[in-house]
Amino acid sequence: MGRRKRRSGCLSAFIGLSAIVCIVVLAALGGFLGKGVKKGLAEGVAKGIGNAKQIPFQEISITDEELAQKYYYQQLDESERTAYKEIAQGVRLNVEEIYVHAADADRTNTIFQYVLKDFPEIFWCDGTTKSTSYEGQEAYTVLQPVYSYTEEEKAQKKAEIEKAVNDCLSGIGENAADYDKILYVYEYIVDTVDYEIASEDNQNIYSVFVNKKSVCAGYSKAAQYLLERLGVFCTYVTGTTSGGQSHAWNLVKCEGDYYYVDTTWGDPVFQASEGGEIDPSYISYDYMCCDDEELKKTHTPDTEVPMPECVKMDFNYYVVNGMYYTSYDGEQALDAMNDVIAAKANPVVFKFADSRSYEQAREDIFGSQIKRAAQNLADWYGLSEVKYKYMDETELNKITIYWQYE
Repeated sequence: MGRRKRRSGCLSAFIGLSAIVCIVVLAALGGFLGKGVKKGLAEGVAKGIGNAKQIPFQEISITDEELAQKYYYQQLDESERTAYKEIAQGVRLNVEEIYVHAADADRTNTIFQYVLKDFPEIFWCDGTTKSTSYEGQEAYTVLQPVYSYTEEEKAQKKAEIEKAVNDCLSGIGENAADYDKILYVYEYIVDTVDYEIASEDNQNIYSVFVNKKSVCAGYSKAAQYLLERLGVFCTYVTGTTSGGQSHAWNLVKCEGDYYYVDTTWGDPVFQASEGGEIDPSYISYDYMCCDDEELKKTHTPDTEVPMPECVKMDFNYYVVNGMYYTSYDGEQALDAMNDVIAAKANPVVFKFADSRSYEQAREDIFGSQIKRAAQNLADWYGLSEVKYKYMDETELNKITIYWQYE
């Protein structure tokens, strides 16, 4: 797909990604977490005394087959799965009062959030709700979600989303490999969406597919929706970054193994250590299928629902494309730089498996090899002055170099 020039003003992955905004649901505390996100998730939890009349529980038509790949549903026991289905069914239909087989209002709020994490297509419900539990011959809870749109508005926006989604999916075949589908979605979102804290609808997929401006919640839900449509397992993950900010990303399954994907952090404007911008059309792929060890250098998943182990890097972008090194060799590094220069391309990426190899590379590349490569650049293209910019990302054991050919 074609790359477009991206809006300046975003922060680089190395300098400022801790400012990412997203939903982190804590229903009992009554608020979203994250800079710039409105407060007021749960308006309140109350307890009443039920009467003897028949309780109008939400009628369920959702099947187990529909929920087979829904990660949060699969973590519940049988009794809570009934409550989950009742909530999912009610929210799908914009039901104002959803009667749920659940005795605890706080837990009902939590299950409600699991529904929203499992169903990225539910864009008309922002997570704000009021729950009241009742005691009597049969305990139950009444959930009152806040809906952002009327049924008419919902239908119109859904049609806009589906048009954009169908246009997107027309660019990738159903028979493509898992990795190719994940990479396609990753690049599509990075290429077509601008990260903007103040964007409208930024906690849902409408912001991505129609407005083309969002934050991490929108990015992650859009990736989830597209990959589910392509038949690839993907779920929504919340947690915090190394800077302490709330954040959202995805867990995917690629050729039978679990990996993490973070499209938001694939979308930086890179900046060189000397100052000034590097062409912001280039994507960072550190979080294009990474393992636990790589992710947890910068991300900490929430622990309320455990995530499966991610122990492989086989389908990490840098591994697949020969930019990942388990040891350092100076001549190999020079060859990699020369290959990029000969193709008049950008960038050169050195991603190392451990800090020891990275430190060796850092000392040798900046002390010797980059000068040799720069001389080749001058000789091959007749330049009297050679310019290049780089990013040195210690936390990620990565060096990225951009050459200027004029």
